[in-house]
Amino acid sequence: MAVSKSHILVGALAGAGVAVAAMAGAGMRPDGEGHLLKASTSPVFAPAPGAPQTFADIFEKVSPAVVSINVTSKAAPQTLRGIPGFPGFPFNIVPKGQGGGDDGDDGDNGGDARPNHAPKQLSSGSGFFISSDGFIVTNNHVVENAEEIKVVLKDGKELKATVVGRDEGTDLAVIRVEGHDFPYVDFENSARPRVGDWVLAVGNPFSLGNTATAGIVSAYNRDIGENFVDYIQIDAPINRGNSGGPTFDTYGRVIGVNTAIFSPSGGSVGIGFDIPADVASKITKQLMSGEKIKRGYLGATIEALSDELASSWGLTDRKGAVIADLVPGGPAAKAGVQQGDVVVSVNGQKVTSPTEMTREVAKVQSGDTIHLDLFRAGKERTVDVRSGLRPSEAQLALNGGASGEDDSDTGPASAKPAPNSRILGMSLAPIDPASRQQFSIGAAVHGVLVNGVKDSSDAGEKGLHRGDVIVRAGDRDVASAGDVSAAVSDWKKAGRTSIPLAVNRGGRTLFVPIKIEG
Repeated sequence: MAVSKSHILVGALAGAGVAVAAMAGAGMRPDGEGHLLKASTSPVFAPAPGAPQTFADIFEKVSPAVVSINVTSKAAPQTLRGIPGFPGFPFNIVPKGQGGGDDGDDGDNGGDARPNHAPKQLSSGSGFFISSDGFIVTNNHVVENAEEIKVVLKDGKELKATVVGRDEGTDLAVIRVEGHDFPYVDFENSARPRVGDWVLAVGNPFSLGNTATAGIVSAYNRDIGENFVDYIQIDAPINRGNSGGPTFDTYGRVIGVNTAIFSPSGGSVGIGFDIPADVASKITKQLMSGEKIKRGYLGATIEALSDELASSWGLTDRKGAVIADLVPGGPAAKAGVQQGDVVVSVNGQKVTSPTEMTREVAKVQSGDTIHLDLFRAGKERTVDVRSGLRPSEAQLALNGGASGEDDSDTGPASAKPAPNSRILGMSLAPIDPASRQQFSIGAAVHGVLVNGVKDSSDAGEKGLHRGDVIVRAGDRDVASAGDVSAAVSDWKKAGRTSIPLAVNRGGRTLFVPIKIEG
């Protein structure tokens, strides 16, 4: 049973309110006795009632399509959705044998300490049917480590499910149960509620089962640290276990998939985030057809172009993304892209942030050409890159992981201390084998070692410390303190008040603008 606008009974708007609104648009307004008067100033708008008289009719129609998802896995327990700065809610996680209900095990209770035998975990999330033949949408983080998946329908019936496809980039997944004639709901792709319009979230919070919460759309295009989604922010309460559940408009159409919350405690504080319907619809259709989600790839680490960093390059009032580092032998490196390049557009689309740039690159197919418009040494140029295939998120995280660097400013000195040069409030020295070992500096990292930093200097205030490696200063690669000094001198002559330094720490590079002393 497809739920569509025609199937939903919504609280009726007051006819008088609608009529007044129409008259206001024509420049007319009613006086106190109901006569029409010509508006003397701006048109008068009389809004319709602010909320449906009830959400019961909507819930009655759509709730049979919403399911609870119970997952058994051997994955290490997670407590929060991994979005930097945004605690979330994958689901409730209960060690096997410590939660309610029959776990189907022979009394193991999760306490088996035998080698290579991890205790099973029970977790729960939400999902919803998008076809009558058993396809269900949920979040990737609900099912990614699943050994067994059970879907619980509104009437309590349990069905086994299998994973059809997953996409880490958008945190979406499709699972399927055997059967037919399931009630289902549709994504709304042609229209969307306005900020301030009412919405209804349905799901399985805290494993309580089919639950409805209402609120409004709070904002669109929220960036919460994910690469491929501009989230919808809603204030309808969503909690642990709501992951993968739908949010409906007042016509019973799915406008988003619940995926994360902002919360200092892990519980709802009224700020939740949905994957928009247009994104979810496109991805889930591909997954249902058996396709793997493929995205373009540059092989570069990018960072935001702050106002101060832009000023240090003489790019005042420019927006874009900075190439902080390159994967050796990757597509961008092969095409001649350099550290410190400031990308302002991808394939003709302007980019104002690293997230926008990542999304534009991701739209490209592997093997296609990516046109990058960028600034290098203050001059505009275009570089064409043949796109690679974006690795999985796990591979990217592994490649960009820390190298075990010791963040302390103390430690054994080199057997033969290298001579130091003081520049920009830092003590700089060549990298020798002892310092590579002491600070876990990779063999592929070349530059000059920060051997100490004056706390009161701009470098100290911006977090540079002993063990960092400066690999680039201004528009030149550096191999010695003399190279840094020469770059600073060039920047001074150009009238710049700060210089961008590419600093490698733990195998990752970031540009930091440092004020030029004197």
